[in-house]
Amino acid sequence: MTTITLIGKPGCHLCDVAHGVIDHVLAELPAGVADRVEVVEKSIQTDPELYAQWWEKIPVVLIDDHLHAHWRVGADRLHAALMDAAAPAKALR
Repeated sequence: MTTITLIGKPGCHLCDVAHGVIDHVLAELPAGVADRVEVVEKSIQTDPELYAQWWEKIPVVLIDDHLHAHWRVGADRLHAALMDAAAPAKALR
């Protein structure tokens, strides 16, 4: 399972755009890959540690707890990263 974590806050325009990019990319992934992606949203407003770490860089996208992007999320780059994350799972079958 691959986890995308979107860190942002309510009312953040760029966070809304990032959410849209994630939704679009997930819709375009092959079913076998998309089914193995979980999206988790976290707000810097409810988590002081996230606020301290990311407040000036939101939206932040993590893939399996590793920084993928901040401020702007590119669909092509996110798609490639998710396909790469799925590759080890394919090799194990």
